[in-house]
Amino acid sequence: MIAPRTATAPAADTPTAAPTAVRRTALTAVLLIALAAVLATTFVEDGYYGHPGALSWWYLACWLLFAAAAWSLRRVPARHRTGLILAGGALVAATGLAAPPTTSTDMFRYAWDGRVQAAGISPYDHVPADRELAGLRDSWLFPSGAACKGPDRAKIDGEPGLCTRLNRPQVHTIYPPVAEVYFLGVHELSPSGARHKPLQVGGALLAVATTGVLLLILRRRGDVRGAAYWAWCPAVPIEAVNNAHVDGLAVLFTVAGLGVVAGLGSVRRNAVGGVLIGAGVAAKMLPAVVLPGALSGVLAGRRRDWRRAASVLVPAAGFVALSYLPYVLVSHASVFGYLGGYAEEEGYDDASARSRYGLVRLVLPDDWALPGALVVVALVVLYVLRRGDPQRPWSGALLVLGWAFLMMTPGYSWYALLLVALVALDGRWEWLAVAAAGAVCYVTAWAMPHSFDLVRTSAYAVAGAIALAGWVVRRRALSVARVTV
Repeated sequence: MIAPRTATAPAADTPTAAPTAVRRTALTAVLLIALAAVLATTFVEDGYYGHPGALSWWYLACWLLFAAAAWSLRRVPARHRTGLILAGGALVAATGLAAPPTTSTDMFRYAWDGRVQAAGISPYDHVPADRELAGLRDSWLFPSGAACKGPDRAKIDGEPGLCTRLNRPQVHTIYPPVAEVYFLGVHELSPSGARHKPLQVGGALLAVATTGVLLLILRRRGDVRGAAYWAWCPAVPIEAVNNAHVDGLAVLFTVAGLGVVAGLGSVRRNAVGGVLIGAGVAAKMLPAVVLPGALSGVLAGRRRDWRRAASVLVPAAGFVALSYLPYVLVSHASVFGYLGGYAEEEGYDDASARSRYGLVRLVLPDDWALPGALVVVALVVLYVLRRGDPQRPWSGALLVLGWAFLMMTPGYSWYALLLVALVALDGRWEWLAVAAAGAVCYVTAWAMPHSFDLVRTSAYAVAGAIALAGWVVRRRALSVARVTV
């Protein structure tokens, strides 16, 4: 039998190969330049408070260009990919420097905590509104008079005419010790009067560094394309750079930790990975959710690999405890600050608050929503511990974090930065829909106040459907491949 003819790509040494490679690389570069231009315009427009609906369309344009660039990368020659991902990631991250923070005021608390520590005071001991710290105030963080008319200003009780850019000025800081050390370091390295820019530059450097770590991990596995899911994702310049969320620091440590613990390595290697993950937890708490992924397969079969579990968990927990110790020794107030109050404020203990547990509440009564969500996440954790692949700990971590997001339906888009990085490691791009859902909840829902809860719940419902569809397609493809073999 004569085999049918099939179209083949030009060989590397044919005359047409080089021009074709250049065209494909150039197309992706053009898409990245377009993405950077739209992102920069999005930051300059700054429509969060006045025109969230218009800002949503800008966000949509950014995500579509990101998707097009990531798709185009598939046809870029392998020898061009690493450089293109790095250069594109640096360009995309730099767009976040185009304007002051546009959709969050968290960065101002970072700057304040750094300033307080530089004065030799524990950041956990005083709320920003305390008059004991009045000598540290300046007109940038604590404006007065006409400058207090902005929508992102908070009043200082008992001090008429004075306001602050800090949110929740009446509560103690919530940030863990590694984050606080970072705030202090940025403050000490910043020139006088630099205001928001040093933290944004720090966010950009962390974003690019994370891209570098992703490339190193993925190169060992033979394909670096997944790193573009982080490097070019609009969530990164928006949340990690422009808003300078400290989640970027937590993501860097966590990604590095998962890269180290991948495989059945030595106790020393697992300990180093555990310390790195612990540093991520001590920067933003959320990375604690990836620990089951780092322990993928420890309950597989009849043999329980308790030694491997301990070699990761003990160093991780030990680092978190040791990082808190210096602050415990010098602080007079609780080093957990507003953490408990924040959880209550966000409705994690009240299913009817702030669209919390939106998907669970579609099938369960409100009183059952929290237990139901915990049961689902616990089952996913058990699955990862029993069936997870220790060679790919990020795969289990993505599964646990993704399901936790779908169960908890958080309203803050920067939480998804860690999820984006896990997608970059694992390659299951359908989970990026969950990150996009966070942006819809944080921006688009405010443009529809009469349908606020519906928009938020619908966003996560669509994201969950996309993630499920991706799982079905991959399962079918795997089944077909097995039958073919």
